Amino acid sequence: MNHDSRNFRGLLLLATLGVLLHFLTQGTFTEARNLTNLTRQVAINGILAMGMTYVILIGGIDLSVGSVVALCGITAGMIQVKLGFADAVGAQAWLGVFLALGVSIATGLLIGLFNGWMITRYRIAPFIITLGMMVIARGAALILSDGAALSPTGDLFNELGQGYLPVIATLAVCGVLMALQIVRSLRRPLQAKQKALSLTGILLGGGAAAYVFGNYNGFPYPVILFGVLAVLGGWILSRTRAGRFTLALGGNPEAAWLAGVPIRALTLGIYTAMGALAGLCGAILTARLNGALPTAGELFELDAVAAVVIGGTSLQGGSGSVSGSVLGAFLIGTLNNGMSLMAIPEFYQKVIKGVIIVLAVWLDTRQKGQAAAKA
Repeated sequence: MNHDSRNFRGLLLLATLGVLLHFLTQGTFTEARNLTNLTRQVAINGILAMGMTYVILIGGIDLSVGSVVALCGITAGMIQVKLGFADAVGAQAWLGVFLALGVSIATGLLIGLFNGWMITRYRIAPFIITLGMMVIARGAALILSDGAALSPTGDLFNELGQGYLPVIATLAVCGVLMALQIVRSLRRPLQAKQKALSLTGILLGGGAAAYVFGNYNGFPYPVILFGVLAVLGGWILSRTRAGRFTLALGGNPEAAWLAGVPIRALTLGIYTAMGALAGLCGAILTARLNGALPTAGELFELDAVAAVVIGGTSLQGGSGSVSGSVLGAFLIGTLNNGMSLMAIPEFYQKVIKGVIIVLAVWLDTRQKGQAAAKA
């Protein structure tokens, strides 16, 4: 099954789930406010899932991302609270924003670099090194914060997680993006039926986005950042040499090595980028919560892996797409949001998500087996 067909089925499943939750929650789910908050919540998992896509594509795994998010959030909170930038105004407040964001990303980047170095230099299994880093990072977050929250952070910094693009600008962006997608769809060599479906999807998706965000406060800043990174990640994977190398490495490491793929450099770069994205998410989460929590990010790695697997990326590596992981993140976020609105206990929510992951892996294994049998 190609990525376009899989993504179409994912969109259909997402729309069906949305309609079902509309009736199960008496319309609360489809309110503009709830859907806007849903996209803001999905943004963090979506950014992590985008990085996790690359990690899994090369046959790796990163179990440390949730703890790294917490540790990086603590570093951002320390810059804001401990250094007094939370009460700053003017140029000093902007300096506090850039310092907190920069330190958070740099912390995650260094952790990712360490993970990648240990994997490539000493050939330690990714599962083992990232499992160890998960414990180390969580402990470091608790040590640096003395086990307590660091709050409140500055209003300007909080805009990173709580702010919105004005409604007029949001509608303009929706219009431009719809126009670009329509032109792109018309230029693609598709059959008339496929082109009609593509245009219908663009109009429905763009119209829904304009309705939801236009009827509330506009695009949340984390959603904008998520969108930009998703487009960039998708372009790198599908249009660049690094993307082709990533797919080749996951598909057949020995053949990739014989073909001259820089396996060590590529692996190191992917784990470093994963750490930097976790650092960015740590800063966004701190800004959204108006404070840094050492217990933040628990089970974020589970949601990220779930989004990637549900989005069609094979756990064996070599096959997948960023767009599929984005859809997977929205499916996980929609499910989480819907279960919360229906007051389903958290214990049951974890069981349901676990079952979904198992089913997704089973389907992936089954499809791989069928493809191998046909070959």
